[in-house]
Amino acid sequence: MSASVLTTEEHGILRIAIDRQARMNAIDLATMTELCDLVTAAATQPSVRVIVLTGAGSAFCTGADLAAAAAAGGNEASPEVVMDRANDLIRAIIDSPLPVIAQVNGPAAGVGTSIALAADLIYAAEDTYLLLPFTSIGLMPDGGATAVVAASMGRARAAEFALLGARLPATDAASAGLITRAVPAEELGAHVETVAAKLAAGPRRALQLTKAALNAATLTGLDAALAREKTGQSELLTSADFLEGMTAMLTRRAPRFEGAVHPITDPA
Repeated sequence: MSASVLTTEEHGILRIAIDRQARMNAIDLATMTELCDLVTAAATQPSVRVIVLTGAGSAFCTGADLAAAAAAGGNEASPEVVMDRANDLIRAIIDSPLPVIAQVNGPAAGVGTSIALAADLIYAAEDTYLLLPFTSIGLMPDGGATAVVAASMGRARAAEFALLGARLPATDAASAGLITRAVPAEELGAHVETVAAKLAAGPRRALQLTKAALNAATLTGLDAALAREKTGQSELLTSADFLEGMTAMLTRRAPRFEGAVHPITDPA
């Protein structure tokens, strides 16, 4: 366990909490790596029957720590490495033979939304929201969001969520089928505990095969989506629009994008 991730295990339930509260649980490369390793290792531990992902404090995860990356100057990892690590984490959650529950206790934004949506069951506090803010800073959704969001709520609503980059209240996300349920904030912990305990006492192999069958039926385009997102995001992370979006965000002003025209191609 590191200073960025908290873990506890009890009664077959492994709880993993992102703990970067000073950054609203925005995650860096090291945190993504640790989360991926923890989720992957849990599958080999006979004592673990279910995983609960959450955030410490008042946020679930507010995405990649772009401010820290900007402060690092030219010392940060390449866009391709960052995208590979994010994709590895999403794949670890989706491919885990264990049921994974996302306990969205506060805002989930950017790749934080992708992490939550990769879980099998997503319970969120009624007073929180999900957000795909990528286009507001010159980027595109990643972490498999282009596949998972469309598979969950349909193309039209997914397009509105991803293109406009507006907050989606948890209650609306539940109504749209994007998350499992919105729960009163004061009841969220107890509700997740009840669900996790039921899964932990359930038939491990039957749950594993059920999860795999559901994912195979609904996420057939995930691999292609992850590849497209890696290619597209790697381009955008080195673009003038992203530099402008980041500068505008850090200086708290409206961005002025250049509006360059590019050929219409599949980024894959």
